[in-house]
Formats: sequence, C-alpha cells, structure tokens
Amino acid sequence: MILLGACAGWSLITAAAHDGRPEGMLLAVLAVAAGHAVGRVSGALLPVAAPCAGAAAGLALAVVLPGLSAGPRYAAPLGHAGGTAALLALATGAACCAAWATPVPGLRLLLRALAAGIVLTGAVLGSVAGCVASAAVLLCSLAAGSVSRRGGCLLGLAVAAALVAGTAWALAADVLPDGLARVLDGRLTAQRVALWQDGLRLAGRNRGLGVGPGRFGELGGTAPHTLSADGRPHSALLQLAAEQGLVGLLLFVAAFCWVLHALWRSPRSTPVALTAGAALTALAGCATVSNALSFTTVTVGAGLLAGWATARPWARDSADPRL
Repeated sequence: MILLGACAGWSLITAAAHDGRPEGMLLAVLAVAAGHAVGRVSGALLPVAAPCAGAAAGLALAVVLPGLSAGPRYAAPLGHAGGTAALLALATGAACCAAWATPVPGLRLLLRALAAGIVLTGAVLGSVAGCVASAAVLLCSLAAGSVSRRGGCLLGLAVAAALVAGTAWALAADVLPDGLARVLDGRLTAQRVALWQDGLRLAGRNRGLGVGPGRFGELGGTAPHTLSADGRPHSALLQLAAEQGLVGLLLFVAAFCWVLHALWRSPRSTPVALTAGAALTALAGCATVSNALSFTTVTVGAGLLAGWATARPWARDSADPRL
C-alpha cells in the first residue's frame, strides 16, 4: 500500500510541475487499493465463493460492456481488445483460484469448466489476445498443482513480464532485427508502434518529471491526429515513462514486484498463489502493449485477485513451501 501511495503522490508532483491531469492515475490507484482491500476481506471469509463470484462477474462484464468489446462497433485500428483480454485473464485466474481453494472434487471440476468457458468466450468475442491470455492462465494453473515451491515460478513470471516489456521498448526504439520487427509491427499495427515511438521520444527528453500526467495527447506527434488513440500511447510503461519520468516508471515496476513478493509470502496454497501470479502477469503483458489499465473494471479486478490470493482464510489452506 505504501507503493500505491507513492505512485499517487508522484503523479501529483509531476502534475503540479507541468500542469498535468492526474485524475486517471489517482483513479487507477484508488481502484486497485479498494479492490485489494475488498479481496483480502472477502477472501478471508469466503475463499471459494468470493473468487468464483468475481470470475462470473468478470465474464459478464467482458460480454455485456460495449466499451470493452473488440467487436465491430469498436473496430478502430487500436480497438479495445486490451481491456477485454485483461478482464478475461483475470476472470480465468479467479475461477482457477476458486477451484484450487475448494476441497470438493465435483465443485473443483465445475470451476475449471468455468475457466475453460472463459477461454472459449474470448474466441467468441473475437478477442484473440483474450483467448490466448486466458488459456495461458488456465494452463499455468493446471501445471501449478505439481509445483512444490513457488519462489522459482514467481521469478519466472517476473522474467516473462520483463521480456514482454523489453520487447515493446526495443520495438519502440527500433533496435530489433528487421525480420522480427516487421512481424511484430504487422501484429501490433504500425499506428500503435508509432505511438510507442512518440512515448519513447517524450520519455527521452523528459526523464526527470516527464511531461505531466494526461499530457501525452498534447505533445505526442502521432496521438493528436489519431482519433482512436484517446491521447494515450497504448502502453502503460511508455505512458508512465513519458508522462511521469523514470521515477514513475520505476514505481510502477516496483508495484508489480511487490505483488509477486506478496504472493510468495501468501498463506494460501502454492497453486492459488501461482495461479494469481500467472493472471496478473498476463495483465502486465496486456498493459505493456495496450491501454488495459485505462479501464476501471480491470484495475479493480487486479486488486481483487491480488487480495483473494494473499488473504488469510479463517479455514486456512495447508501450508506450502515458498522457495
């Protein structure tokens, strides 16, 4: 929570320095903090029912909210697929956490069927990223049952997130091999990559305090001319680097590392901790290449899942080795 407070405080400092608009950052921090608090309480009281209800709610929101849908109504070049993918990954993680938390075999099978249904929902919605992300979370959760020590796996998740972030940064800096760069450029669209390059350029010129929260659309070379950009570079890392400087970026990375550390120390069973870690790593990947964290439903869901996976249930799970 100290790190979240630091993120909020730094956004206010950079906003004051450059006449920025920190409301979006403050809302995201508040959503994560509130979700985490509710998750800790509900996870302690209802370790199975709470994440199960969260999974169902996440699935319903991904289906019924048009603002998150990747369907024809939002078929702009950048779309809203990042929010859909993130929400589906979190919902899958919640369903799998509930499955590992229940001692009833039949209910566990039913919850895993729910998780598989969420994966299929991603395909039905036309969200390839959502289908892939939720499938990865489901597979990681199934594999977590055979893991005895969680430390190495959580470290692997951190490395995976770092690889995604490094690849996005390298693509924006145009330092990848030509063949790989062309493939990624085709998958991510040239428009998105151009926005990332704008973000990297602004970050390089304003490493200390950035240009101020909410000001990327005013100063970026591509975003003002792109209706679908919404004044954002569609990458949480590059947006923070451009708008809040290196300190804001480091605080964001530290918050993710803190979540993984909390999962390592969690009193919940290793499969629950690793499942939540996989889902939150999938969210980090989505946030690196999209505007997933711009949706309040996603930030609340991230806080809830972290809270459920680190809560200390009254009927405590069996203790597991952490290393």
